[in-house]
Amino acid sequence: MVDAASSNALAAYFAMWGLFTLVMFIGSLKANRALQAVLGLLTVLFFMLAIGEITGNANVVTIAGYEGILTGFVAIYAGLGQVLNEMYKRTVAPLG
Repeated sequence: MVDAASSNALAAYFAMWGLFTLVMFIGSLKANRALQAVLGLLTVLFFMLAIGEITGNANVVTIAGYEGILTGFVAIYAGLGQVLNEMYKRTVAPLG
């Protein structure tokens, strides 16, 4: 069992990463949609994890886990698209 101080510290950690990714998301608004999706989903993930730690609600953490899996799939697609489009010098995987 995690004590309240550790839970609050972990929530602060997640919240700070959420704030950082939010700023990066805002910076990505001139980039492709795939990168925006990755950073947007990652921002939501970090804030959901922080809320889950603050409230101690296991359902929020579970939903955040599924959202994290979605974020991972979108990140894989975005990375794959970046590499393939660059290597083949044409749009193999559209990034928006």
